[in-house]
Amino acid sequence: MKTFFILSALLAVASPYIYEKCELARVLRKNGLDGYRGYSLANWVCLVQYESSYNTRVVGRNRRGGRTLSSDYGLFQISSIGWCDDGRTQYSKNPKNGCGSKCDDYINDNIADDIQCAKRVVTPQGMNAWYGWKKKCKSRNLGNFLRDCNL
Repeated sequence: MKTFFILSALLAVASPYIYEKCELARVLRKNGLDGYRGYSLANWVCLVQYESSYNTRVVGRNRRGGRTLSSDYGLFQISSIGWCDDGRTQYSKNPKNGCGSKCDDYINDNIADDIQCAKRVVTPQGMNAWYGWKKKCKSRNLGNFLRDCNL
């Protein structure tokens, strides 16, 4: 019986939180992303949809030749190249830890720090920093993207 409870507790801790689109839109708006650097709330939600599928704990690996070159973390897929330190990326020792955080800070359910880092990323690079946004959201009519959210 004890083993079951310990295993249940470990699974609960490791489970990702996956936002619903409208729920995330409310959180992002509350944290100042609607209109931030000229990008609508729909752009931010679209970005998250195509980068992480609203999953707070997703880690994407960027590989070449069977070797991981870098990794992307959390809802916004914050890159270990230039934005956070994962201790593994060849550039992680580089002082360009733009958000001043460990990458693991972005794979939990507290997304306040994720939002702050995303604001730093978008400041010099715009949303072009995110491949998912460039491919799926950029130059698209997102006018109806949040229509069902009643914001």
